[in-house]
Amino acid sequence: MTEKRTPPTLYLVATTGHPNYGDELIAATWLKHLARTAPDSEVWVDCPNPGPSEVLLGHLHPRVRFTDTFWRLCWEAPADGAWEVASFVQHAVNNPGLAPRWVAGIELAARADLVHVIGGGFINGIWPRHVGLLAAAVAATRRSGGRAVMTGQGLWPVADEAQPLLRNLASQFSVVDVRDEPSAELAGGAGQVSMTGDDMFFGIEPDLYRTDDLREVMICLQSDLLDVTVPALAGFLLDTLREWDVHPEQVGVVEGIPRVDREVFALVEHDLPGARFYPFSEIIDSGLPAAAGQRWLSTRFHMHLMAAANGAHGVAVSINSGYYTNKHRSLVERGSGWAISEGLRVPAAPTSGGFDPETLRQAQEDKAKLAWSIYGD
Repeated sequence: MTEKRTPPTLYLVATTGHPNYGDELIAATWLKHLARTAPDSEVWVDCPNPGPSEVLLGHLHPRVRFTDTFWRLCWEAPADGAWEVASFVQHAVNNPGLAPRWVAGIELAARADLVHVIGGGFINGIWPRHVGLLAAAVAATRRSGGRAVMTGQGLWPVADEAQPLLRNLASQFSVVDVRDEPSAELAGGAGQVSMTGDDMFFGIEPDLYRTDDLREVMICLQSDLLDVTVPALAGFLLDTLREWDVHPEQVGVVEGIPRVDREVFALVEHDLPGARFYPFSEIIDSGLPAAAGQRWLSTRFHMHLMAAANGAHGVAVSINSGYYTNKHRSLVERGSGWAISEGLRVPAAPTSGGFDPETLRQAQEDKAKLAWSIYGD
């Protein structure tokens, strides 16, 4: 009689529940994949906001549950520096008594067969405490004997003193996959590194787009992580729409992060009567209002990716040279066809752009191969 094998315990590390359009899509992509390939596995998602994540994503896998253990350990570390956080987190995973409020969560993570740090740009020098997430994955799998993997990571920028730490942590992952060249160069000293791009290339599907109530010119301008002021960005928007000869009723404004992506629009809303605002909740429920031939102006990376994937023309607006310029450039280099505007210089109206279907197909195929190398069929 053949003994029935216990399905593996899978532990995803994500930054869901804030919420943030790109982060939710990436987590949803992996949960949908696991619902197809590992429906009987116990799946945990370690994220900073497990309650909202459960509401947004809990229906996507029959055995998914949510926790925040790794994030809590990063926040609990007595200092902000990447080295100090990584040290504290590894000590706590090895000796849970150092973090007694999270012993149960630590012991859970330490029996996982696989810890998968899913894609995004949340582990880098902008948030040095988050380097502790990699340290937690390494320490947990060292205890369990399982594997640690990372996919679609945007690890840049990183302070000089933290780069050896990040390379050392990455060297203890069995799969290291990143989404941009600077991240590949940073992690390259750790061994074999793949660069298949952002994890969302794996999850693009027609259901993520709406086909009704579309506007000709689409805007997504954030108010966080800016090198410029919100009023300056509002002025840039009005100048650009004037230069492009856009009428207010042609304009749609999308929200990637609730409230954060409405602040710029709030300053100019009275100047754009008839413009359509698409809140985050509506985009999640009804799909992104992106279509071929539209003109886009976006500071958000995943709006750039998803709109270009559906054939939209566009301009990516860089509002943080150390972070967002690199992110947008990674998509342009993969063939998005978008221009990049830096320094709030009014760009020419885009007349072409969007990923070529064959380029997009290859990106999706590369991601599928990566998923197979981690989870099999």
